[in-house]
Amino acid sequence: MRMRFLAPVVLCAVVLASCGGGSSENKTEKKEEAASETPADNSMVTPGAAEAAASKGAALIEQKDCKTCHKVDVKLVGPAYKDVAQKYEATDANIEMLANKVISGGSGHWGEVAMTPHADLSKEDAKEMVKYVLSLK
Repeated sequence: MRMRFLAPVVLCAVVLASCGGGSSENKTEKKEEAASETPADNSMVTPGAAEAAASKGAALIEQKDCKTCHKVDVKLVGPAYKDVAQKYEATDANIEMLANKVISGGSGHWGEVAMTPHADLSKEDAKEMVKYVLSLK
């Protein structure tokens, strides 16, 4: 009976002893190695992405329910924002048409599932959101 309780205690002591310890020199060396690593490569970051992310359209998208169905890079219920940006040029006519689609909803262009209307959204706000999405090429 004692062996049944003693074995887990001994096992825990061994595990704790093997996880801890080490000299302070070893920790200092690891910190120095981490500090001397090369900086991150940002060559894959799209120029202007920071400005686009900070735009009014991005802020409006964050406030609304857009992220329920859309992501920047991945198709969820609706298309990825980057796919929309690839399909449509950022012309005034396309911005107008897409802003109307955001407000009135609809289906057929990206599949069977209809986008819910956003009738509470002003035309100007919808245009800002569309401009942001089209900037994500």
